[in-house]
Amino acid sequence: MSRARRLPALLAVLVAVVLVASACSDVGSTGDLEYVAGDGPVVEVGAKDRGDVVDIAGKTVQGEALDLADLRGQVVVLNVWWSGCGPCRTEMPMLVEAEKGYQENQPGQVSFVGINIRDLAPENAAAFERDRGVDYPSLYDPGSDTLRALGRYAPYAPPATIVLDREGRVAALINGAIPSRTTLTTVVDDVLAEGGGGAPASPSDSGSPADG
Repeated sequence: MSRARRLPALLAVLVAVVLVASACSDVGSTGDLEYVAGDGPVVEVGAKDRGDVVDIAGKTVQGEALDLADLRGQVVVLNVWWSGCGPCRTEMPMLVEAEKGYQENQPGQVSFVGINIRDLAPENAAAFERDRGVDYPSLYDPGSDTLRALGRYAPYAPPATIVLDREGRVAALINGAIPSRTTLTTVVDDVLAEGGGGAPASPSDSGSPADG
């Protein structure tokens, strides 16, 4: 093969490598949905533009029942992850610290819920959570079926973080790894403030390796 013919083939291989490296894993079961990429890592949805209530229920990695309907009235932070995803592992300590901050400073206002995909056994996901001090529950969904309930906001790959408003509608989507704890708490605080009473006091951002 001549050099001129080899060059396009080489470029195609390089593009494929970049695409694979940019995400931990494709979420194949949501491939027919319109993915909302936005202009940056954070997509915020105005209250009047939000879609239907997100109905997700299932078993956690510990085998306990969990239904998001039971969390109506709270802002819910959904984090899509799996233990083999490097960016998921990196951002997990920041999520743990943010969740603890809300529980300490604004109890009953914000709930964090993980959605574990791809792990072949729930025991693997549970061990991952124990090692990293994750206290909030994670639904076990190796087939990514629950993500279809997110409609056009269903992420194409982990990590991804979806913020639901008090009615259970998608209010914000963070594509990929969360840039910083401040990014997350700012988005959550904006949604919290919609409930009235002005902007809430943010949890302390100190002590997080992902602050920024």
